This record gives sequence, C-alpha cells and structure tokens, in this order.
Amino acid sequence: MATYLTQEGYNKKMEELSALEAQRPAIKQAIAEARDKGDLSENAEYDAAKEAQGLLEMKIAKLKELVATARIIDDSKLNTEEVQLLNTVTIKNLANGMTMTYTIVTENESNLREHKIASSTPIAQGLLGHKVGDKVQIQAPVGIMNFEIIKIEI
Repeated sequence: MATYLTQEGYNKKMEELSALEAQRPAIKQAIAEARDKGDLSENAEYDAAKEAQGLLEMKIAKLKELVATARIIDDSKLNTEEVQLLNTVTIKNLANGMTMTYTIVTENESNLREHKIASSTPIAQGLLGHKVGDKVQIQAPVGIMNFEIIKIEI
C-alpha cells in the first residue's frame, strides 16, 4: 500500500532512518559488554540491550517499508481554488474571531506543533473542497464549530 508524502516529509523520514541506523553500533557494543559480564540467564543488562536492539530493528524495518512504498506528491500540480491536500489554509473561528492557519498533510506528516494537520482529522475533512469565503460547520471533538475560510495557499 502506497504512502503519500511531500518531498520534505520523505526527506525527514530518510533522516530519521539514518539516525536510527547510526544507533546500531552502540547497541551491539552494549550487548557485547553485557555478554562479557558472565551468565546470560541472569543478566538483566543483556536482556535490556537485546530488547532495545529488537525495538530499534522494528522501527528501522517499519521506516524502510514506509519509504520504499512512498509516493511523492508533486506540489507543482496543486492549486488554491479550493482546499486540498498540502494547502495552507487560514480560517477564522466565527464564534470568537480567532484566526488559525493549518497545512493539510498526510497522516505520516501531521504535527500539531508545526500547524500540520492530517487530512483525516475532522477540521481538515470539513475544509477540503471549500473555497475562500465559504463558511463551514465542522463537528469537532469539542462540539460544532463554525469557520470562514480566509486564505488558501500552497
């Protein structure tokens, strides 16, 4: 199953994969040191190091699979006529007048601190397909919210 990523998202996943692979020698060293301490049947250090190695290898395998099946989204084909994946959207909360700006991304790239929301979230779902000036009503976990779309950018 293909995973859709932006070029930026793909690059971040590749950096993450490199960082994880760089941890392999340290874990092998920890296993060797723990093994040198004697009886492996009662060696908690050895067990912990082997468990850490297993978790690391699982993360590496998952990331390798993700990048191997990734499809890069061509942002040159995006437009700002209506809200779509990879658009940065500025919305105004009609209840309190606050404006918020979000970039709608795939699940693999969502990061609320960076104002990147997954296309599967209620807010993104409510905005997709709408145009500047549209007023949208979104059923969010906190209740029904009303927004006006102020700006759509790439």
